[in-house]
Amino acid sequence: MFFHRVPAIVQRFFPNRIWKSEDAGGKVYLTFDDGPVPGVTDFVLEELEKRGMKATFFMVGDNVRKYPELAKEVISAGHQFGNHTYHHLKGWGTNLECYLEDVQRCDEILGEVVGKKSRLFRPPYGLMTGRQMKRISQSHKIIMWNLLSGDYDPTLKSAKILENIKRLTDSGAIVLFHDQEKTAEVLPKLLPQYLDFVQECGFETGYL
Repeated sequence: MFFHRVPAIVQRFFPNRIWKSEDAGGKVYLTFDDGPVPGVTDFVLEELEKRGMKATFFMVGDNVRKYPELAKEVISAGHQFGNHTYHHLKGWGTNLECYLEDVQRCDEILGEVVGKKSRLFRPPYGLMTGRQMKRISQSHKIIMWNLLSGDYDPTLKSAKILENIKRLTDSGAIVLFHDQEKTAEVLPKLLPQYLDFVQECGFETGYL
């Protein structure tokens, strides 16, 4: 069964990761994974700019390599960014050293392209082993999410996605969208209306 809100038991089972901001003060945290991707990331940037909103983009290193100018646009627009591994690796099934090398490689390409590294990390698929988490947490803050849009799932209709995430959005929510090829068609149907909702409810957007 698909859950838009990550069950509390799951959050408790995986401590030492940030699932939701406990000191939000009426803020909602918008996050976008898997970019930068032309035609998608730039659409997201335009929609955020229209409303003066800020977000955090967890970037895949290989996409940063392929689309360096788009990665720079994210930073120049004043958004936060984080490491999402170089090859979008799933932690489960990947040995520790290979995983750490992939994370480091993403740090390096981010440094080369945008001129700085990030201390934020989000594991692709939300999956990593305890050993991976322990090592990465020594250098990065591990950011998860408590509200998953489901924008990547072709079986979910955009109207239903919108209905569910609007209902579940509250202060401190970390909301996960994806700026990638799979979401290129659904995001235009979903994101503008959700951003309008966030604004109409009086939420501010913030950095993690």
